[in-house]
Formats: sequence, structure tokens, C-alpha cells
Amino acid sequence: MEIKRRNFLKGLAGAGAGVAAAPLISGTALARESKKLQEDHVGMLYDNTRCVGCKSCEVACKRANNLPVELDASGIYDAPRDLSEKTMNIIKMYKDEEGQAYVKRQCMHCVDPSCVSGCPVSALNKEPNGIVTWDPDACCGCRYCQMNCPFNIPKFQYNDFYGRIVKCEMCINTNLPKQGQPACTEACPNDAVIFGKVTSLLDEAKRRIKQSPHIYVNQVYGEKEGGGTSVIYLSKVPFEKLGLPNLPDHSQASVSESIQHSLYQGLIAPIVIYAGLAAIAFKNRSGDKEE
Repeated sequence: MEIKRRNFLKGLAGAGAGVAAAPLISGTALARESKKLQEDHVGMLYDNTRCVGCKSCEVACKRANNLPVELDASGIYDAPRDLSEKTMNIIKMYKDEEGQAYVKRQCMHCVDPSCVSGCPVSALNKEPNGIVTWDPDACCGCRYCQMNCPFNIPKFQYNDFYGRIVKCEMCINTNLPKQGQPACTEACPNDAVIFGKVTSLLDEAKRRIKQSPHIYVNQVYGEKEGGGTSVIYLSKVPFEKLGLPNLPDHSQASVSESIQHSLYQGLIAPIVIYAGLAAIAFKNRSGDKEE
């Protein structure tokens, strides 16, 4: 029996509307409350007024995590241009006619991470100390973490048959247990990036702004953005100029999880979809009989 295209599309639209209404039918809110920063969560404070762009943190990160070099055009120097499967920590520079400023980029270790929420096999996990880790034995290579991350951090080894996800894990298995801090913070000669409990780092960041308001943008980036991050920033230029996204105060995971759970609560979505498909078939069959 031939299904007429117009009737099929009408039916699909009706089924789609039913699915969209499912969260309302279930009476579930469209966003759960974002997970909160815990007292024992550790992280980093990066202050670009103290960064001189020496890239000592990059070198230390690669050494601690056994990462390969990324040669520049000369084939002599290790000079990555951005985060990649070979580089999980990088210093980048913003420059205009008024001056320049640096920014350190690595995994933000979100308080309520979207990469963890989107991973279907729990390969990414938020540890009790707040560090977001990746388990190679659990990973299926789907790369949903890449699509979910609002900071575009996780990278994948496409050139390796057994490709891995590459991102900062705050040296949780390398420098942290040996030296008590990540390699990048240990190597920084000017304390541009420091390690500690996030609550203490937030206090320190606010103290610096209060002490020198003429130097800093009056904002601690990461205190609220995306539900909060364990890597926070102070800057002398607006954060959007450094490539840091303007995010809402709630986490992306808090919205996506609520919608998914609402759709599938009590199998509402599958029931609505199958009911819609049944209605399409019945309507087309009735139309054929009339003709």
C-alpha cells in the first residue's frame, strides 16, 4: 500500500508535537537543578595579568603526560597552535591595538560536566575531588563528549587505530600524587596559574579584584558560567576576546538530562511515537479505501 507523502509528513508533525509535549504531560520541570561545587573540589586559578607567555606549563604538561611534540613549519620547534590529540594544555595570545593578553586553555573540569552527562558508557567521570577523568577501558569512541562540551576541549586521536580521547585530567595519575599539584602549576615561574581548593581560589580571585579593580575585569570567569567550573580565570581584557564562551549560569547537562528523562519517563515518548505512526497508517488506509 502506497503512503502518500503529504499525509505521511502531516502524521509525523503530529507525532512530533506529541513527543514535544511529553515533558509537559509528565509534569516534570524542563531543567533539573545544576550540581553544586563541593568544599573538597580542587582546581586552578589562572590570572593573565601575571602570565608572561613563557609556555613552561605547556612543556611540563607534555613531559608529565608523555605527549608527543607538534612541530612548527621549520620542523624544529614544538609549537602547537591549539588543543589537539597531542596537546592538552596551551597558552594562546589575544592582541589588538591596545595591547595583548594571554589565556591558558585546558579542560575546565566543570562542576556539572556535559561530557560526563553525555557519555553513554560512563567513560568520563567526575571524581570526588572534582577532577573530570577519562577511562580508556570503558570508552567506545563515540565522541559524544566532544559534541557536548561547551568549551570544545576533548580531542580524539583520529590517526590512531585505537584512538583515545585526549584532555587534561589535572595530572591525577602523574604529577598530582607525586608533587601534590599538576605539572603546569608546578612549572609556572610567575604563579600565573595556581592549584588548590576551588572555594579558596574563588576567595583569592575576588580579593585580587577588590585590591586592584583598575587592573581586572570585574568578574571571575567560571564562578557561574555553565553551572561553574573548577578552572577559573581573572583577566585584564573581556573574556570573550580570549575565546571563552558566554554561557548561562546553569549547566547544559541540567537541561538535556531533564528533557531526556522526561521524554522516557514511563515510556511516554515511545508510546506517543508508536501511536502517531499507527494514526498515520490508519489515516492513509482509510484514504485509499475512499478513493
